[in-house]
Amino acid sequence: MGQTRSGLPLALPVVALVVQKFGGTSVADTDRMRIVADHVARCIRRGDQVVLVVSAMGKETDELLHLAAQVSSSAPGREMDMLITAGERKAGALICMALADQGVPAQSFTGSQAGFLTDTNHRNAKILEINPYRIKESLANGIVPVVAGSQGVSPERNVTFLGRGGSDTTAVALAHSLQADLCELYTDVSGVFSADPRVVTRAQKMPLISFDELLEMTATGCPKPAMRSVEVAHSYQVPLHVRSAFTWEPGTLVSDAPSSKEDSPMEQPIIRAVTHDLSEAKVTVSDVPDQPGVSATLFRELAEGSVNVDMIVQNVSDDGLTDISFTVPVGDLERAMEILNGGVAAKLGANGVSADQSIGRVSIIGAGMKSNPGVAATMFETLANNEINIEMISTSAIRVSCVVAADRAEEAVQRLHTAFGLDG
Repeated sequence: MGQTRSGLPLALPVVALVVQKFGGTSVADTDRMRIVADHVARCIRRGDQVVLVVSAMGKETDELLHLAAQVSSSAPGREMDMLITAGERKAGALICMALADQGVPAQSFTGSQAGFLTDTNHRNAKILEINPYRIKESLANGIVPVVAGSQGVSPERNVTFLGRGGSDTTAVALAHSLQADLCELYTDVSGVFSADPRVVTRAQKMPLISFDELLEMTATGCPKPAMRSVEVAHSYQVPLHVRSAFTWEPGTLVSDAPSSKEDSPMEQPIIRAVTHDLSEAKVTVSDVPDQPGVSATLFRELAEGSVNVDMIVQNVSDDGLTDISFTVPVGDLERAMEILNGGVAAKLGANGVSADQSIGRVSIIGAGMKSNPGVAATMFETLANNEINIEMISTSAIRVSCVVAADRAEEAVQRLHTAFGLDG
């Protein structure tokens, strides 16, 4: 097993094709852009081929959204995508100028120029295919391509936005299309940690993690990288390196490729990480008839309303009636309540609908739990010993999640991190 120049275990050719994505904080101002350009120039001088993907500068996307809200209450999707994607195009052009001062020829590309074809879903488009022939031409001519992240073009030739975190997805998809040796995601954190370091001061950076584990982490509160990018990387086995653009230290390698005996301990820890998420709400539909078809009707109506449902619990029937509780993102709560109170609850014969935004989800993640009994029991005992009540539970092969009161979620993370021996 070889090593990257960053010291991580990964076999790379002497001359590597690397896709490097720089997030908003990494290109937040002109000083940061010059630092990024210097880094890229060093990579070029040592013999690598580099393709850059850039996000908008700092909080520029938020500022553009604020401008839109000031001039319009309707905010047509097509025009919103035209507006939001301007930030990435601006950053790409500026990075190219900074590279020129480093003596590195570079060309900026919009998503459509880079060959990204998407569906027509404005504000959250999905990639249909990539034809990066112009990117390949630039590389063949010794020019660094700088691609504006999180955007593409629809079959109707309209600009589309891939949604928050879309630059990560752009980079991973482009790395697959170009058959790159590695996709590096540069951000303001130095890697993937065993818990949020702001909550658990003794959280540990993980040098290696599997795609399955990272997928569960990003689905349960780990903010970086974007979950969609990990899904694409997993599907096409694109090795990822999540690292800092501020310290340049080795980060976390994400790959399902087997490592050598020297690269890892004999057995990995049972639990690799503890995550938490305060961005969900719980909805309860009360006194629903306990009969076939009720759940199907309920969740079909929500799905057709584009409401994303996560955890689901149905209570034991009492006198032929039951309660159904489920969680939704806070951003979907208003729409969910409109659907339920707009006729669905009455159609089901429910007695009432209630919502609770004061919840938090706490999860433990680790592939090792599949072969180790008692993991869930340890989690539940730890929470019970600290008088943290569990409202809902869901599990997968490598994850156990509990819904608790929002004001106890961070304490729950700290206690679980210690209970499973993750403190450094």
